[in-house]
Amino acid sequence: MNRLVLRAAKAAAILAALAAMPAFAHVTLETKQAPVGSYYKAVFRVPHGCAGSPTLKVRVRVPEGVISIKPQPKPGWTLETIKGSYAQPYTVHGAQITSGVKEVSWSGKLLDDNYDEFVFQAYLAEPTLKPGQVLYFPVVQECEKGVERWIETASPSDKPAPSLKLLPKP
Repeated sequence: MNRLVLRAAKAAAILAALAAMPAFAHVTLETKQAPVGSYYKAVFRVPHGCAGSPTLKVRVRVPEGVISIKPQPKPGWTLETIKGSYAQPYTVHGAQITSGVKEVSWSGKLLDDNYDEFVFQAYLAEPTLKPGQVLYFPVVQECEKGVERWIETASPSDKPAPSLKLLPKP
């Protein structure tokens, strides 16, 4: 009888540990905190396709206040940006800018069994962005069969948008 109790306790402990582990099925940011008024390297981790189907496109919408986007090209992938006007002008290195990249997309093929990262550099502009604020980067993952929309900002969520907590300027 004691063996049965021990086995049940071990099984319960394993299940509890698995339940407490973070979900790895989401598109996430590698670095989840950054100071305002600084450059930030956004690394979006894509751990799988859509229900077994390969990923063909990853689209990231850039939130207001995240400016001076410079996406990193990926060998074998086509890089595209959509530009538009900012809600307000920003000053970076003494120059005023009123428009820039609003969305970045990479098109290629990532098999469901593989993992990859999609990267851009950006500036986290003051005074629009404030310490303590959480920024959301909605991501749409298009696959051969299906689409995953990592766009939700409420917590908890089954389809959370990658998020970045803003810290005070150093």
